[in-house]
Amino acid sequence: MSTARGWTPPNTSLFTDHYELTMLEAALHSGAAYRRSVFETFARRLPDGRRYGIVGGTGRLLEGLANFRFRDEELEFLARTNVVNDETISWLAGFKFSGDIYGYAEGEAYFAGSPILIVEATFAEACILETYVLSVLNHDSAIASAASRMIGAAAGRPCLEMGSRRTHEISAVAASRAAVIGGFAGTSNLAAGLRYGVPTVGTAAHSFTLLHDSEREAFEAQLASLGVGTTLLVDTYDVEPAVRTAVELAGPKLGAVRLDSGDLLEQARDVRALLDSLGNNNTKITVTSDLDEFAIAALASAPVDSYGVGTSLVTGSGAPTASLVYKLVSREDDDGEFVDVAKASKSKASVGGRKYALRRRNEHGVATGEVVGIGRPPENDGDDRPLLHQFVAGGEVLDGWTGPRAVVRAAGRHNESMSELPASALRLQRGEAVIPTEFEE
Repeated sequence: MSTARGWTPPNTSLFTDHYELTMLEAALHSGAAYRRSVFETFARRLPDGRRYGIVGGTGRLLEGLANFRFRDEELEFLARTNVVNDETISWLAGFKFSGDIYGYAEGEAYFAGSPILIVEATFAEACILETYVLSVLNHDSAIASAASRMIGAAAGRPCLEMGSRRTHEISAVAASRAAVIGGFAGTSNLAAGLRYGVPTVGTAAHSFTLLHDSEREAFEAQLASLGVGTTLLVDTYDVEPAVRTAVELAGPKLGAVRLDSGDLLEQARDVRALLDSLGNNNTKITVTSDLDEFAIAALASAPVDSYGVGTSLVTGSGAPTASLVYKLVSREDDDGEFVDVAKASKSKASVGGRKYALRRRNEHGVATGEVVGIGRPPENDGDDRPLLHQFVAGGEVLDGWTGPRAVVRAAGRHNESMSELPASALRLQRGEAVIPTEFEE
């Protein structure tokens, strides 16, 4: 498994819910724990009004799977607090996932009913992974999906993730990673840079300007340290004199100015005109300040070169979870034959059977549907693209799906997936999924 130098994924075995282990105990008692089973992660529906989702978190999940082990510390806690009995403690002491895992490549677009992750193992092994699987995929897919919408709204202008201070410190790293998978050009989070090799960016905040006796002194210090290619924050006091001072000190090679407050549309136009009048035609303008996909779209006509996005991105921009579920869809019976099983609860029904999926495309390569086969692969008409990949074989994570290389791969997958969706996928107005999901038996 590939990970960044100097960083080891944490033990993940207790990133779970109490009832996962009590189910394990009861299944060990009944003898059903060793029945071969198929669990599936999917969304019953997309977040309200969304037209597609983007898979995020698979690489983090696989990295954590390698450390989903019950050490002495975890076993002592479970015994001391009477979570499970001695037989279950003994089983957990020897646990190492030995099954197979398949799923959509990270960065792939998904829709309601898409079998995003399929876990094939004994009931015992697959059951105790449920909470960990969902916590990772629900969070990261929500962020990747929000990032993708923002990138679509930006229409080619780069977006930078800067939301670490608006979320939990561990979630911040995951959000940075998911944002880059969803198309963002970089992050302010250094831990994400270390762990996943994503580009990190940043220059100065308002406090740096306020630290100095004048804005001029602050700019002089930053330019002397970081060079004229840096980005100067010009709205601590008054934007126009700040821009004039920046140009006076840095000259025409000033890299960029940043706007973080006020009417960004009007200010960007005024600053662009001022920069051009001063001969700084190549100095770029970046904007921040509580942006989301709708604010970015509203700035489409503004002379803005890049966007910095924080709070809205790391909270999913109105959809903080992807609402994915993890359900048993097939298991062995007493004769060793697989039988399909499904939940029938009103509004929470699931579709039984092991799934196979492909993206139906027309002769122009444009996606027209999500086709999910039940129990067998759906028929491929030649233009269709199979969607499932194997990530884990016999408990071993396969090469290429973790670490920094996986982030690059997932970002590429996102770009390719979006390029084949109908153009209506980029609409921000509330609507139905951009392509339908069809089930074939």
